[in-house]
Amino acid sequence: MSIPFSNTHYRIPQGFGNLLEGLTREILREQPDNIPAFAAAYFENLLEKREKTNFDPAEWGAKVDDRFYNNHAFKDEPPEKSETQKIQPEKVAIEKETMPQETVKEKETQVSFVEEPTEEPQKEEEEEEDEEDLEGLLVREGMQDAAVKIQAVFRGHKTRKEYLKKRDSTDETADENNE
Repeated sequence: MSIPFSNTHYRIPQGFGNLLEGLTREILREQPDNIPAFAAAYFENLLEKREKTNFDPAEWGAKVDDRFYNNHAFKDEPPEKSETQKIQPEKVAIEKETMPQETVKEKETQVSFVEEPTEEPQKEEEEEEDEEDLEGLLVREGMQDAAVKIQAVFRGHKTRKEYLKKRDSTDETADENNE
């Protein structure tokens, strides 16, 4: 967001864009006559869902955006987070048994968004090797590009030198003919 005739840019809070996208999608789908009242009802509904399921779609959307734009930050997860993810499916299974059917469906949806780290150390080593191979390939491609440029510059220099020799020799023969 920017202000006219100003160099300041305000940072939009994480998740706010996702909330507005969801509201916009629902407005376009429902085509309400009174948009502000519809928006109020929509946000009330979201708040109720968040309180019932302990799942915040804005927070989840912000995490997805972070993961998309900052992929390197999510490669190595801290050990604390991986332990909580292991405990969470057990907790959800216990809650499923005690909750009504509608809430269970919402919880199942919530669980589907949580990714459990299933990578083995072998896969991580393979990925590191692939990254090293990719880096080596990029270095080789860069070296090839540099070699092509050097060769092109040298050919151009050689061609100009030959052209100047030919031009000088034709100028000398023309001068001899004129004398």
